Amino acid sequence: MRERAKALVGPRAAKDLAVSTFHSLGVRLLRSDGTRIGLKENFSILDSDDVLGVLRDCGGNTDNALARRWQWAISLWKNQGLDADAAESLAADDDERVAARIMRRYEERLAAFQAVDFDDLIGLPLKLLQRDDETRAKWQAQFRHVLVDEVQDTNAVQYELLKALVGERGIFTAVGDDDQSIYGWRGATIENLKRLPQDYPRLKLIALEQNYRSTGHILRAANAVIANNPKLFEKKLWSEFGDGDPVKLVECDGEEHEAERAVARIQALRSAGGVKFGDCAVLYRANHQARVFEQKLRAAQIPYKVSGGQSYFDRAEIKDLCAWLRLLVNPDDDPAFLRAVTTPKRGIGHQTLATLGEFASKWKTSLFEALFSPSLASVLKGKAIDALHEFGREVNELEQRARQTTGSEDAKALLLGWLKAIGYEQHLFDGEASEKLAAARWSNVLDFVDWIAKRCGGEITTDGGATFESERASVLQVAQTISVIISLAERGDEQDVVTLSTLHAAKGLEWPHVTLAGVNEGLLPFQSGSEVAEPMTPERLQEERRLMYVGITRAQRTLAVSTLRRRKKGRGSVAAVPSRFIKEMKLDEGVVKEDPRARLKALRDAMAARVVPVPAP
Repeated sequence: MRERAKALVGPRAAKDLAVSTFHSLGVRLLRSDGTRIGLKENFSILDSDDVLGVLRDCGGNTDNALARRWQWAISLWKNQGLDADAAESLAADDDERVAARIMRRYEERLAAFQAVDFDDLIGLPLKLLQRDDETRAKWQAQFRHVLVDEVQDTNAVQYELLKALVGERGIFTAVGDDDQSIYGWRGATIENLKRLPQDYPRLKLIALEQNYRSTGHILRAANAVIANNPKLFEKKLWSEFGDGDPVKLVECDGEEHEAERAVARIQALRSAGGVKFGDCAVLYRANHQARVFEQKLRAAQIPYKVSGGQSYFDRAEIKDLCAWLRLLVNPDDDPAFLRAVTTPKRGIGHQTLATLGEFASKWKTSLFEALFSPSLASVLKGKAIDALHEFGREVNELEQRARQTTGSEDAKALLLGWLKAIGYEQHLFDGEASEKLAAARWSNVLDFVDWIAKRCGGEITTDGGATFESERASVLQVAQTISVIISLAERGDEQDVVTLSTLHAAKGLEWPHVTLAGVNEGLLPFQSGSEVAEPMTPERLQEERRLMYVGITRAQRTLAVSTLRRRKKGRGSVAAVPSRFIKEMKLDEGVVKEDPRARLKALRDAMAARVVPVPAP
């Protein structure tokens, strides 16, 4: 988006433009003014795994599944603007009351750690702007004009943050589509779109009905499906691309047959000429559907990627190094301390850490601060306390050097020297049975070092491969930004590969040729327990229909909708029912039922017919 803005208004005008997610903007506000609500400048940002660990500790158990349910409940409450007291007062049952009590302990731990989670990156800036007149005036003056995209995907707290930023003058542009609200499960609410004209009566509505992506047949199918949902704002998509190819309905015997047909379709498109692997995508409702498509693509030697897979920063080796860097930024970050002090292992066992934890809790200090207490020697002796002190010295020395080191080459030298000093490469090879896997993990580490070094030198590479210059930064300053990066796209040029993706992960993307897979009752619309007869609320059905609409409108030129006659269930299979959304698409008005294997065979026969045999001499 920054590169597009630069192309439109020029580098000088785009230089000071703030382009960010809500969460990144929240970090910016808190780094600047968070001290006014009690945060230290170098507060830590906990990732999902860190949060899970803190919640297990708060609940006094090791049940990950239970802690994950608490995590979801707390996140939804925070996204609705509720604190622990409000959540407990609204709790519908004993499970929710327990989760609310855990939330209270969790909030106390975060305050003690001087840490925040991702939901706090919206809630705390809102609290700051609502309670501090001077800070609110400062940021409203800085952002005199605001454009917010995908308003239908905002939650209640994000909407209030927008209102606090634009103030009473209300100079803003909001872009949204009530037909693409698909994130209700994580707190997003379509009500925000409904509230806009109520909260801002002078709001001018501009309907964007011309579609610049898809052909007529695809848009008619999308319009027909979404017409079954109630409307906030009436619109009907159209394009200047003509009708194009009719939408194809592909009926399959089962999951393997479906994957084979999808592969055959890709091969047929390629054989016809002018189509790259990267032009093709297979979209599905749930992650587990990807496995059989991966198997068939590998068998056909077709390169592919799974979109929405493991994030770069979710890799164990990257999380190890991020823990060290987080500790440099905030020594009170206990979850980062626990990961860093044990990676690589340095003779500090669980019993030593438990004793250190008890000591820190007794004296109300962080683990790192407790490490340097003169009275720690009363509870820890010998090698244990020596190893802790050595670790503390390493962290302090690295922090000092990281604070002073700027520029790509110096940053890279510092980081590689540090990794050698702690023996991290050897740690990876000692921990993996496969040398090949260990080498791949070490390669990820070197990429991470290179990524940090480039940012220290003021060189930032965007997802599209473009590079722009910013101010040089120290290693410590770059470390402060790492926790807010939710995912990092793989670097380098776009690969020519088929994309496999969930419908949620595909939102905002597009491909010339799309296959929608598993369009069956129980899958799309999705029903937990896979019982087709399970009742579904109107609200859930409407969101599932919007998800189907999003899937259809990812296609630019051709769309195939794939449905199963039988679905796997346990070790056997059951009869499958086509999704109600297929009937709603009204494909009978232009449907083509086609077996792509037959099309591929016809293409090969046609090519063979063009070959004229040369008579023998």
